[in-house]
Amino acid sequence: MNFNVVLNKVNTEDSAREKLRDFNQLFKAFTSQLNITVENLMLYQQAFMHSSYINDLGLDKRYNNERLEFLGDAVLELMVSDHIFNKYEALPEGRLTKLRANIVCEPSLVVFASKINMEQLILLGRGEEKTGGRHRPSIVSDAFEAFLGALYLDQGTKGVFQFLSQVVFPEIQTSDYNAVVDYKTKLQEYAHSAYKDSVTYTLVSASGPSHHRQFETTANLGNKVLGHGQGLTKKESEQQAAKSALLALGQEV
Repeated sequence: MNFNVVLNKVNTEDSAREKLRDFNQLFKAFTSQLNITVENLMLYQQAFMHSSYINDLGLDKRYNNERLEFLGDAVLELMVSDHIFNKYEALPEGRLTKLRANIVCEPSLVVFASKINMEQLILLGRGEEKTGGRHRPSIVSDAFEAFLGALYLDQGTKGVFQFLSQVVFPEIQTSDYNAVVDYKTKLQEYAHSAYKDSVTYTLVSASGPSHHRQFETTANLGNKVLGHGQGLTKKESEQQAAKSALLALGQEV
């Protein structure tokens, strides 16, 4: 693939050119912080080019970061498998599979990416930027995997292992690792223990275009509203409402 097609097009668009210039500066600081020596900058530029950025340039979708995401996903699964296989020698296959799934799932990847402020590097189209795409979990996790794909092509397995050893593996302290916190379950357990009652959820509103719906939900105990939550799905808004309720009740989250 001739990535110069993208760079030539970027140079004709003021907004795209400015975004890429900012990316190059941020990425230099990012790689310096992580002690990564870049051989092929274009690989990493593509790794952070979301489909909306490429669409704004009027280019074919093969130039966005999805192919690198495909590769990075496979590399991540292999290296995480190798790490936990050797670290937890007593775990049977079933529990290894569950642990790996908890590590490579979207919420975990967002945690890892946010730890190093990776979301600031993502190149988005104008519309996606305006609707908060930079903090959308699916976009952030996809960029994390695409970066791993680029790192693998640029540095090989050694480079990927060094990166994961800094960013991911230190987070896996036990075989029960799970980045997903189920606030609804925690709230229900507390409500049953403290009030002998069940929590209910009410959808207050759903707004925005179909591709970017915003849901607002309340968590209720009887007739009392304990917390409010918002999210891009009903499920996410309920989780956030439960988290808000737990905080209002003085519980740790």
